[in-house]
Amino acid sequence: MIKTIRPLTLAVSFALLSASAQAETVKIAYIDPLSGPFAPVGQNQLKSFQLIADMATQQKWAGEHKVEVVGFDNKASPQESLTLLKTVIDQGYRYITQGSGSGVGLALLDAINKHNERNPGKEVVFLNYAAIDPDMTNSKCSFWHFRFDANSDMKMEALTSYMAPNKDIRSVYIIGQNYAFGQAVSRAAKEYLKRKRPDIKIAGDDLHPIAQVKDFSPYIAKIKASGADTVITGNWGADLALLIRAAKDADLKANFYTYYGVTTGVPTAMGAAGADRVKIVGNWMVNNDKFLGKDIVEAFKKKYNDDYYAAQTHSAIGMLSQAIKTARTTDPVKVAFALEGAKFNSINGEVIMNKADHQLQQPLYIGTWTKTNGKDIKYDQENTGYGWRMDKKIDAYLANQPTSCQMKRPGA
Repeated sequence: MIKTIRPLTLAVSFALLSASAQAETVKIAYIDPLSGPFAPVGQNQLKSFQLIADMATQQKWAGEHKVEVVGFDNKASPQESLTLLKTVIDQGYRYITQGSGSGVGLALLDAINKHNERNPGKEVVFLNYAAIDPDMTNSKCSFWHFRFDANSDMKMEALTSYMAPNKDIRSVYIIGQNYAFGQAVSRAAKEYLKRKRPDIKIAGDDLHPIAQVKDFSPYIAKIKASGADTVITGNWGADLALLIRAAKDADLKANFYTYYGVTTGVPTAMGAAGADRVKIVGNWMVNNDKFLGKDIVEAFKKKYNDDYYAAQTHSAIGMLSQAIKTARTTDPVKVAFALEGAKFNSINGEVIMNKADHQLQQPLYIGTWTKTNGKDIKYDQENTGYGWRMDKKIDAYLANQPTSCQMKRPGA
């Protein structure tokens, strides 16, 4: 007996075959340091992206499309990054991500703008997860660039608003890496403190070569001699770990207000000596009031025996996947338009990609390094027994900054 195939069954079969044929692997090139002084941070962020990409694929965030993140070692060099950019474009990548260093980010942004102008139909989208020089969403803003971390001015707005009511802060020393981001932190710290607490003395303002200082004891000696009770620093990775270690060795009693106390290596350098004295401003911390993101933290620890701390990897993969689903295509131009103004429920609450400048609007958090207690400070870092206590959540609109961006869009 010949079995008749019903028209509906046939139609469904063709639809499934069609969907399967159209499903693609969306490959994202991660261009950041995987060797050298900043390798521990770079390796952690790559694994973070890969864990979230696996989640996106398994849970079909982008429909039937798979998401894959592949690492490329730029050795923290802008020139090496430009060489890699050409390589990945030649290999067919249409999405790149980078975050460790605004100097690199600015170089990539300029190169991507030029490539897209010269190669219609082969456009590339830049998913910036941590290069936070404000210029990237102001004077140098681009339709092809989307930033998923708060820029340095937004973070300084939040940090200084938190500091302002504290009358124990009388003298501040600023120290940072001598490149675009470090310079932006220094400028904003002085400008915002003058506006909110003109009585605070700026005891010193140092910029040092990035990834070149092995011994920060001379800098710590200057801070100690200045009598500053507070240090503000945008340092990250090895440069912050070594700075904190030198402060600990010199028994410097000043409180540290950091952007990146959470980055790999810094928690171990702080240990017990940093307890209740090192603070951080960031876009998320796992010891939030509802422990949002704890499932990712636990999965990451189980898979890599490492700490997940970059919430923007979740926002970037999540919003890209959502935009692909909305646009019903992986075409970078259409996906970029779908990202503009998009809203997404990330692990730090609802976030919005501002259409005007492609700067993600999101809540910010102030935290203090302190001993875990199994209650509100449940999760530690680097098996130290210490973690970040959430002191204050700052709503997105309070940290928002004006933009000078004049966005030029395709077809306009």
